[in-house]
Amino acid sequence: MNYSKPYIIYPVNHVLERAIASSLCLLDEETLQHATPDRTAPVADNFLYTRGNYEQHSFSANIFEPLCAALLATLTDELREQDAQGWAEKQNQLGNILAALGQQQHEPELFNKAIERFSLALEEYTQDESSLEWAATQANLATAQQALGRLESDAKLLNNAVDAYTAALLVYTKKETPEEWKLIMLQLGMTLHTYGTLLKGNRTFQKAVVAYKNAIPSLDADNYPVELAAAHNNCGAVLVNLAESEENPDRFEEAVRSYETGWTVCMEQQRPVHLSVLCRVNKVTARNELAALKNDAVLAEDVADEFEIIMECFPHALQPLCLKHCEAQISQAQKLAGVSAA
Repeated sequence: MNYSKPYIIYPVNHVLERAIASSLCLLDEETLQHATPDRTAPVADNFLYTRGNYEQHSFSANIFEPLCAALLATLTDELREQDAQGWAEKQNQLGNILAALGQQQHEPELFNKAIERFSLALEEYTQDESSLEWAATQANLATAQQALGRLESDAKLLNNAVDAYTAALLVYTKKETPEEWKLIMLQLGMTLHTYGTLLKGNRTFQKAVVAYKNAIPSLDADNYPVELAAAHNNCGAVLVNLAESEENPDRFEEAVRSYETGWTVCMEQQRPVHLSVLCRVNKVTARNELAALKNDAVLAEDVADEFEIIMECFPHALQPLCLKHCEAQISQAQKLAGVSAA
């Protein structure tokens, strides 16, 4: 079965931000001047939070390669002998920056190098003796595997990512480490969703929905607006694929409600307007699929009208491919409305 591909929102990668910030001291003054992105031109970025797991908002991607080289130079056998924990921490930092570079360049080999670095860190961190560091490294490993698995449509990598996130949850609990727990649940939902599209198995989709629904109550809108919007939107995306697999109108309606909530969070918390538009596009697309499933001409006509409103009111917030998607959806809805009405 060919599943539709709703728009996914990715949460902020705070681990990557910390890895970069803590490594900046290794750069010379001239290179350090390029660490901050140039925001002098107020150009709207309609791709924020949609690029992937390793999107960077606080630092310029121009420093990724210099940081990798600087960190690599510090990872000596002498450091490992003198300070094994510090050596492992630098492996984690390097792994995260390599993965960010891999995402920027769409280069699988860089992701593989990141995964290797996290694996080296796990040679020093153990669940018994350094449980929090061990869990954090498992989460880092999982996120890199998830990103590479998505890039290469590799079910084995995604399964490995699920296993690594699950390992991290042996340490991270809702009661003792709520911050880490809820963000891992969000990432686990994303991984299970992608894994489910490759397996074409409803059970994996259902697990993804459970992971999102576990995360949502812990994500308050004031402190985690993007993460909360992402959880609702991405849960809607899983529900759509599950609805397609089951040919179940109730699932489509549940997805619509989930998208609607994500849209509301974006609007109320004044997130970048393109995120609310993407939630709305996802919602109307789900309604369009529901109209086709039920052969509902009235609903199809309403869907076509709503897509036209989106295109008319938010042309500045639509990505080029999203605009093409909207145009195709209008055509599909108008065809259904016309044929059924006739």
